[in-house]
Amino acid sequence: MLGRYNTAVNQRLYESCARLTDAAYRQERAGSFGSIHRLLNHILLGDRLWMERFTASGVTSTPALGTILYDEFPSLRAARETEDARIEALLGGLDEDFFARKIEYVNNAGKLCLDPASLVLGHFFNHQTHHRGQIHVMLSQTGMQPPSLDMHRAIRP
Repeated sequence: MLGRYNTAVNQRLYESCARLTDAAYRQERAGSFGSIHRLLNHILLGDRLWMERFTASGVTSTPALGTILYDEFPSLRAARETEDARIEALLGGLDEDFFARKIEYVNNAGKLCLDPASLVLGHFFNHQTHHRGQIHVMLSQTGMQPPSLDMHRAIRP
């Protein structure tokens, strides 16, 4: 359910962002990472980091959280769509063994962490939701009506 929701609301946000001028899309705004462009990159970076941690064995470190993965919106959007499909595929194949695991990684402060998979999976989705909410506010500052991000509306059959 959370994978479907993630995909649906990302599609909605990217549709809205595609209607912005490049200047409005990149404009400095209050909030984490300072622009819609940088926030969208950050969410994708976070998703890729956690997906690597969920699927790989061994310790993975965290690059700078403000890393720009894609400077051009069409490339970022295509990468987002690919990652969302990957997330849904992973979630569709999870078994009880996954939830019994602990995930070992190095956080952005350089600290070695070992957390229950269920905790970091919850963080994975909460992180996305937190930053999408910031983008929602930033979109409202452009004069655009932001899309609904309500779960029951996004994934209603």
